[in-house]
Amino acid sequence: IVIELIGGYGIARTLMMEAIAAGKHVVTANKALLAVHGSEIFQAAHDKGVMVAFEAAVAGGIPIIKALREGLTANRIQWVAGIINGTTNFILSEMRDKGLDFDVVLKQAQALGYAEADPTFDIEGVDAAHKATIMSAIAFGIPVQFDKAHVEGITRLAATDIRYAEQLGYRIKLLGITKRREGEGVELRVHPTLVPAKRLIANVEGAMNAVVVNGDAVGTTLYYGKGAGSEPTASAVIADLVDVTRLATSDPQHRVPHLAFQPGALRDVSVLPMEQVVTGYYLRLRVADEAGVLARVATILAEGGISIDALLQREADEVGGEGSTQTDLIILTHDAREGAMNAALTQLQALPSVLAPIVRIRKEELN
Repeated sequence: IVIELIGGYGIARTLMMEAIAAGKHVVTANKALLAVHGSEIFQAAHDKGVMVAFEAAVAGGIPIIKALREGLTANRIQWVAGIINGTTNFILSEMRDKGLDFDVVLKQAQALGYAEADPTFDIEGVDAAHKATIMSAIAFGIPVQFDKAHVEGITRLAATDIRYAEQLGYRIKLLGITKRREGEGVELRVHPTLVPAKRLIANVEGAMNAVVVNGDAVGTTLYYGKGAGSEPTASAVIADLVDVTRLATSDPQHRVPHLAFQPGALRDVSVLPMEQVVTGYYLRLRVADEAGVLARVATILAEGGISIDALLQREADEVGGEGSTQTDLIILTHDAREGAMNAALTQLQALPSVLAPIVRIRKEELN
């Protein structure tokens, strides 16, 4: 058994393919490699009759791969949503608790060792997208398709929006989300997301991870724990090592397949472009404090088929100080198609009374 904990797409890929070719089983924590080259790797392992085990690649010490692949095998998975990057969750927790902006908290996270010197993969959502891609493949029986994922990080989030979300009963989390859309395809996306504060996942703080899985038989289940670190990772690696050792002598045709479905049974289901995604939205508009603004905004949304769920309008003095002539208009919408929202936002941004770039954050109820 070869254990690969190098990371990246370079020498790790070469060594893994050489190990498989030599008839060796592989245990890996390399989510980036599997998200990008997983189809090739799993096919090679299948052809050679060896196993590639990768529990440590997603959510650290949480056994989410085993849960999806084996524990929930009786279910038709409907959706998966997870906090699967501890660095960004730590940053968002600190921004909410202390009212600080992103740049300030990032420096703190780096000083405490929660963020790398170059945190790009974390804060831009790439790391979470690697993990969401792997979970999507297992949940829905599709090939890994990282290149089709929509990836958006937390660098543009403002403490203002975290505070407004809180006032509306929501918290902002960076979520990896994948959903089955019957007859249409699969959603695969990573972005900041408003989640109702009463949901368990909304209360996952600090560097912790959590994954919510919804299946048709079991309903909604939550998996929580440490998503990174030497010991949580080792916990998952050793669990895989035990599994591979236990199953090494079994008939390869009767092992649980790498992506839960036999290679010949993987479905050619498309990952939907972001314009076809359906979700709710949080909008913050900095507008002139004058009559008729709200009516014009509501009309544009209505014409786009977008209905308003909740509305919060701040006093001008509260936003810009005494004598201010501008205010914030915060809108929560019901579910709408992203393409329709994009068109409406283009019209809204063109209004003379809209004084700054509109902030748009997606919203999920996770029922």
